[in-house]
Amino acid sequence: MNAPSAPLVRLQDVGKSFANGVAALGGLDLDVRDGEFLTLLGPSGCGKSTTLRMIAGLSRQSSGSIAWRNGVRPQVGFVFQEPTLMPWADVAQNVYLPLRLAGMSEREAQPRIAAALEGVGLASFAKAYPRELSGGMRMRVSIARALVTRPPLLLMDEPFAALDEITRFKLNDDLLALARELKTTVVFVTHSVFESVYLSSRIAVFAARPGRVVETIEVDGPAVRDAEFRLSPEFAETCRQASAALDRASGRVPA
Repeated sequence: MNAPSAPLVRLQDVGKSFANGVAALGGLDLDVRDGEFLTLLGPSGCGKSTTLRMIAGLSRQSSGSIAWRNGVRPQVGFVFQEPTLMPWADVAQNVYLPLRLAGMSEREAQPRIAAALEGVGLASFAKAYPRELSGGMRMRVSIARALVTRPPLLLMDEPFAALDEITRFKLNDDLLALARELKTTVVFVTHSVFESVYLSSRIAVFAARPGRVVETIEVDGPAVRDAEFRLSPEFAETCRQASAALDRASGRVPA
């Protein structure tokens, strides 16, 4: 039997403290595996977003280690809670931004921009401005921008929290399809048990400050998820397990 491959990134005994003395993370151990959809689930203030920022290289841990396979962080796409689009630029120019920063000419980038917008269903909105789009459409632009460089790792910090349920369900499905198509590893932060189970191949449940992983749940769902999966006994049972784990992590019931 072949030995399992090394994780894409491994966080070992990671701690993060801020200047005001708040210990956001302590003793965090977390592996991110190639090709998985890993969700970080936990109460507010437990360090999930801080973990994403450290993986992205936007923040540095106070203690412990973050080790990348082969010693090199790959290209990373990041989708924040808000779309953070440039209001003066049209959709195509917003999506072009990371390619422009990488030195790619606009002419050379056009096929990549078109493919990214096609992937999120906004091919006909390339010349629209953010103010002309709904909240869900703005988030689609943000996802297209993160994926236009075709990063092997996509980090998403509660991107759908402010959206209505119908839009959220649709974007969940579109995100899964894109991740499959691009073979992208995804680390996703959410407060929603239902969203975590629907999207994930694995869920890491965080305890409150200092944040750390206290339970992991393997989601034994179909490779392609749909409305039928949401109504299945397997989905309901995994949601029950995740809810119970979240209650324990939040201290609402004894561990």
